[in-house]
Amino acid sequence: MKELHSPVLLSEVLAYLEPHPGEKYLDLTAGYGGHASKILDVTRQFKSSCLIDRDEFAIKYLKNKFPPDLKTINQDFYSAVLQLLECGKTFDIILADFGVSSPQLDESERGFSFKNEGPLDMRMDKKQDLTADKIINHASERELAEIFIKYGEEKPGRAKMLAKEIVHHRPLKTTKELADIILKKSRYSKTHPATKIFQAVRIVVNDELGEIEKTLPLLPKLLNKNGRLGIITFHSLEDRLVKNFFKEASSHGEESELSIITKKPIVAEKSEIVINPRARSAKLRVAKRN
Repeated sequence: MKELHSPVLLSEVLAYLEPHPGEKYLDLTAGYGGHASKILDVTRQFKSSCLIDRDEFAIKYLKNKFPPDLKTINQDFYSAVLQLLECGKTFDIILADFGVSSPQLDESERGFSFKNEGPLDMRMDKKQDLTADKIINHASERELAEIFIKYGEEKPGRAKMLAKEIVHHRPLKTTKELADIILKKSRYSKTHPATKIFQAVRIVVNDELGEIEKTLPLLPKLLNKNGRLGIITFHSLEDRLVKNFFKEASSHGEESELSIITKKPIVAEKSEIVINPRARSAKLRVAKRN
């Protein structure tokens, strides 16, 4: 089956999570199975492993890609983790990759990308009501500025200016319309000026930080003794949550749930960034269950 997505930090994930034959694997954001494929090639433990993704298109792809005895769950990972805890499931390896997958970015109708014209959507779960359209066209100027500052890490002056421009030009229908407004009010740098705004709106649409914050404290309960937990983040807001959680979970001496394996986040080699530019901002942190 043709691979739709190039997983970031793949060799580093394999090196630090150290999969072994027979180990049970849980992927919280399986996407199109890039990491899962390589880990399961080693473990060969399909029946007791599980792949989660809130994107129904990804789940359909995974069902075709892997053996039928591999469990897949089409839910947000917080709800899925609660479900697994209720069932008493535990795993030897848990991985979460919080990035947006290439197919989501490439499919213009999903509305994630400022490079392809599409509707203002950005939903990872197409069944939910909240869309980018509702935020961009119905939030107040003040609310938009707050979103851009908090979740896009834009400077307050610029965030307020862009919010004012967006409100002035409403209604907006497409990602291109939104990106063009931002571009007209920006100096082009090595990253597209719309990057932070699209990130901010996507985070709010999918409650990404809230879901991470609720899920992290539950993960040690799903790990067997000496089980490994790997988390890949793509911006500082996510990485800060993971860093603080690892620090807290490992700070209680012999009572600590986790031991940190990566004292500093692992980043991509230049050779990978050349092939897969989205790896540029990826950071991997790994901890071990005590």
